Amino acid sequence: MTKAADIMHPGAQWIPENETVLRAAQLMRDLEVGALPVSDANERLCGIVTDRDIVIGCVAENADPSGTPVGALTKGTPRWIPADADVRDVLREMEEHKIRRLPVIDQNKQLVGMISEADLAHHLSDDLLGEFVEKVYAQ
Repeated sequence: MTKAADIMHPGAQWIPENETVLRAAQLMRDLEVGALPVSDANERLCGIVTDRDIVIGCVAENADPSGTPVGALTKGTPRWIPADADVRDVLREMEEHKIRRLPVIDQNKQLVGMISEADLAHHLSDDLLGEFVEKVYAQ
């Protein structure tokens, strides 16, 4: 049985919610990723910031990326999945919430990876991948 830990991209990195949007953009560039999990002061997941969030929520609003905290761009309840969750649970979570990136948390509540659409494409059958695309992208 395939688990979340088997398909995730390991080594995901938090960015603290009080860090700047500029730092988030630099970290995304350095790590070659399009999203970062955002942590609160207790290193618990409190959101996810994407490159699109930065463009729409900061740059397009003419806000100062060096003075805007990344936490200002996060909205809603962040979704995550346990590392030992079955891949069907991963798909269900992503499909139900129409999300394209999902943090993976271990039994100690530590971030251990991220699952993205690219990870799904590399590890899922064409049928499962097609079902995911239909549910997440359908209007």
